[in-house]
Amino acid sequence: MDASWEDLGWERLGDGVGRRRLPVWDATAALVAGTEGVLLHDTGSSLREGAELRAQAERLLGRRVTHIALSHPHFDHVLGTAAFAGAEVYGAVGTAELLAEGAARLREDAVRHGMGEHEATAATDALVVPRHQVSGEWTLDLGGGLQVLLANVGPGHTGHDLAVLVPGSPVVVLCGDLVEESGEPQAGPDAVPRRWPAALDRLLELGGEDALYVPGHGAVVDAAFVRAQRDRLAERFGVS
Repeated sequence: MDASWEDLGWERLGDGVGRRRLPVWDATAALVAGTEGVLLHDTGSSLREGAELRAQAERLLGRRVTHIALSHPHFDHVLGTAAFAGAEVYGAVGTAELLAEGAARLREDAVRHGMGEHEATAATDALVVPRHQVSGEWTLDLGGGLQVLLANVGPGHTGHDLAVLVPGSPVVVLCGDLVEESGEPQAGPDAVPRRWPAALDRLLELGGEDALYVPGHGAVVDAAFVRAQRDRLAERFGVS
């Protein structure tokens, strides 16, 4: 290790836990390090971003990323995965099939949002789908007593939302785009609006009142913020 989290533009959230807000789309990538394994939550929007995240993780921790959890199958969160050769990749059940069949749609979405065609094509041509699909909860032992929980808490923002609970003081909950702080939550054509409030209830149940909740876009928030966003979504979509 030859750099601090802050030196490389990361926000340290706990012992061996930090996140970075990536440029352009402000998507979050997060690292969780045990004594034996390193988990990356989301891989950026391109092979270039993925390679940068890989290099930074190795500088920060002195070893490679061994596990990847994809929060949901949108281009700005998954297209860097191919930069992490050998990592075990996890996603909510159904994510693998969706990505395998939807590479062209991902490319079109990336280009529509401003990515260059060559960069988008390179990333989708190398697209990596999750080998491990989480239908409920899955515990990963990263060593040194650190066991992180992968939780399929959706559907909500998409039909395939995977959160990560990192125990500690404080508990850290990596929410993906189920929670957004830098703007109103985005409900695209693949959202399941009527189930979204229940997904946030599950996040709050997992993390509790004192956890740090890390959104897919924006600043780290607390339980009160998540609860308020849950209530706004319930009102917006007519859910009790």
